[in-house]
Amino acid sequence: MSLPQTSPASGSAGKTSVFAAVVVAAVLGIFVIIYVISRQGGLPLTSATGAPDEEKWKFSSEGRAGKLAELRAKEQTLSASYGWVDEKAGVVRLPIDRAVELTIRDLSAVKR
Repeated sequence: MSLPQTSPASGSAGKTSVFAAVVVAAVLGIFVIIYVISRQGGLPLTSATGAPDEEKWKFSSEGRAGKLAELRAKEQTLSASYGWVDEKAGVVRLPIDRAVELTIRDLSAVKR
């Protein structure tokens, strides 16, 4: 009785399939690690990061909401008032309603 003969091609096919299985497992493992890390979120913002006092508003949603409200109030005031943007260049700031009126007047005069 003799043992069955294996050709060199069947031995390399077995090694290739084992290598492919290892590569697939490694890629799957990397995706699992990335998923777990992404689900944990970033580092929490705290005052322990050493930020200066004028930047502490960034660490809470109330601080950010307050800063946004402050910015919107300032924009509202500026959009409803007259003032100089660049006095040397003669650039002024107009209330939006007045600017619309002047633009409509100027465009109507051009059409005639």
